[in-house]
Amino acid sequence: YSLTNQLRRATSSIPANIAEGCGKNSNAEFAHYLNIALGSANEAEYFLILSKDLLYLNEENYSGLFILINEIKAMLIALINKVRSKLTT
Repeated sequence: YSLTNQLRRATSSIPANIAEGCGKNSNAEFAHYLNIALGSANEAEYFLILSKDLLYLNEENYSGLFILINEIKAMLIALINKVRSKLTT
């Protein structure tokens, strides 16, 4: 499955999309790139689940990484909501 490469690509895409969105000229564009970053976080979460299911990760490592990716997702969702709230004001 080349899960290592897919997981690396997905996780490196998260900050890359945030950085790209920061360089845009509007909050709407920034929110768009934040949504792409969130999609990459969801993709990374799936690759972690798949890695655990295929027994490439033990439960302890999986649990720690699962917590971290969900913290990242929560932060992205909060930032998306904050940026979107500025669109309506």
